[in-house]
Amino acid sequence: MEPRTDRAPVPRAALRTPRDLAPFIDHTLLKPDAGAADIHRLCGEAREHQFATVCVRPEWVELAAQLVRGSSVKPIAVVDFPLGAGSPQGRVEETRRVVAAGAAEVDVVLLVTQLHARAYRIVLEDLEAVVRAAGVPVKVIIEAGALSNVEKAAACTLAKTAGAAWVKTSTGFGRGGATAQDVALMREVVGNELGVKASGGIRTAADALRMLEAGASRVGASASVAIVTASSFA
Repeated sequence: MEPRTDRAPVPRAALRTPRDLAPFIDHTLLKPDAGAADIHRLCGEAREHQFATVCVRPEWVELAAQLVRGSSVKPIAVVDFPLGAGSPQGRVEETRRVVAAGAAEVDVVLLVTQLHARAYRIVLEDLEAVVRAAGVPVKVIIEAGALSNVEKAAACTLAKTAGAAWVKTSTGFGRGGATAQDVALMREVVGNELGVKASGGIRTAADALRMLEAGASRVGASASVAIVTASSFA
């Protein structure tokens, strides 16, 4: 087996109870109507349960970074979320803003329309610019529910070529969510060099376990507390 990294698949032996899922969960709150009290609750839960990260909208990343400071929890911000339809310059500027505000990781939505049009150079150059601007690990959200298998593979290859650290299944706001089949396909394309994050519709410990067994190295969920406090994986 290759040496364990935070991006490699999670060994099944490491997951004995739902509580063992906590270090692999991005505790997520991306609702547009979330307020400061919600972010305080999110970060308090993340610290209590020792989730890997908190994932928030750009306007909340500075507060989230303050609230998790001194803990093992990292703050993540999404960029050009959820549509992935912004201009290249706008995406770069938003990336710089969230990193300056404290984001330790950036989750950016792929230019799905350009991918559909097979404008691969545009997609690649855009992702390269975001990666350069970030200077922190970048996850590329491919919105798998909107893509064919060929397009999913192309998206993962472009993310890898651009220097991204992770590929991610979905925003949770598009068609469909994470599936074990998509996770397995993404892992096959990127190997162990990149992480694979399963996100979208993961609500139970059994859901999360299924994604990790398929090859995910991180799970994004808003039901994180219910997941890790479940009595079993059943």
